[in-house]
Amino acid sequence: MRKKGKKWFGLLIAIVFLCAFCVPVAAASKLPRLQVKGTQLVNSSGKKVQLRGISTHGLSWYPEYVNQSAFTFMKKNWKVNAVRLAMYTAEYNGYCTGDASNRRKLEACIDNGVKYATNAGMYVIIDWHILSDGNPQQNQKEALKFFKKMAKKYKNNTNVIYEICNEPNGGTSWSTIKKYAEKIIKGIRTYDKKAVILVGTPNWSQDVDQAALSPVSKKYRKNVMYTLHFYAATHKKWLRDKAQAAFDKGLPLFVSEFSICDASGNGGLDKAEAKKWLTFLDKNNISYMAWSLSNKAESSAFIKSGCSNTGKWSSKNLTAAGKWITNWYKKK
Repeated sequence: MRKKGKKWFGLLIAIVFLCAFCVPVAAASKLPRLQVKGTQLVNSSGKKVQLRGISTHGLSWYPEYVNQSAFTFMKKNWKVNAVRLAMYTAEYNGYCTGDASNRRKLEACIDNGVKYATNAGMYVIIDWHILSDGNPQQNQKEALKFFKKMAKKYKNNTNVIYEICNEPNGGTSWSTIKKYAEKIIKGIRTYDKKAVILVGTPNWSQDVDQAALSPVSKKYRKNVMYTLHFYAATHKKWLRDKAQAAFDKGLPLFVSEFSICDASGNGGLDKAEAKKWLTFLDKNNISYMAWSLSNKAESSAFIKSGCSNTGKWSSKNLTAAGKWITNWYKKK
């Protein structure tokens, strides 16, 4: 009996040790799995779906806004049905520039974000937020490893969407982005065969017309959409015309980032142009995510300085952009 007791005690210690290093995974979402049919995002029954949500600012800058109270508040009070977790890859302790400890912190923030979004009944976008590293091939090895890890972890979460390159820029061509995208899509599909994947487009995700002329190869095309970004005070009818042309060619679009100020994320608001943009997106059932859930001192931030980061925000706690966008969301 004493030998058996030692054996079971040793087994118990081993289990405790292993569990200490386990990463908790959010329970699988009860939301219907989304898919892409033609230009449209649809649910498992084939019914059209439009996601209207909010993007965090960089997770290294404002991790405090990733919390259950804030996510639940946005869903219940602003009619938000999706949240985007913006994980910078280069700037300010980016995933590819920080050390191993920093990467663990960012992954933990994503794990929490997925859990909180799932609990709130929202879809969640895991965003590989390239910016100064404008060519996604620069950190392709890290991206492939990261997305394979995420796909393996979240393959059973029907609410998880992968955005594989935020805003390619610096003259990076569509052919370069496309090569990168196909490798990352292949890596994700090793584990997650069905999740929706968002692919960035050239020139800060504006040149969707180039993607429309040559989408990713047919074997990688299932449940893939292409991102369009706009800032209403900078991007006018000319970009909507470009988007309409790509859409008419059959390219499925997803606006994974927008605001109603200028392209710097700051400056004056153009509410009239913003109304034209969101009317256009609603008419075509194109999903959109507003930038950003933060109290940063810039026009695009939703929350005023000094206010809570855990929700329960009244209109007086919101910036002018936050008020206008949330009022638009609440109308529908």
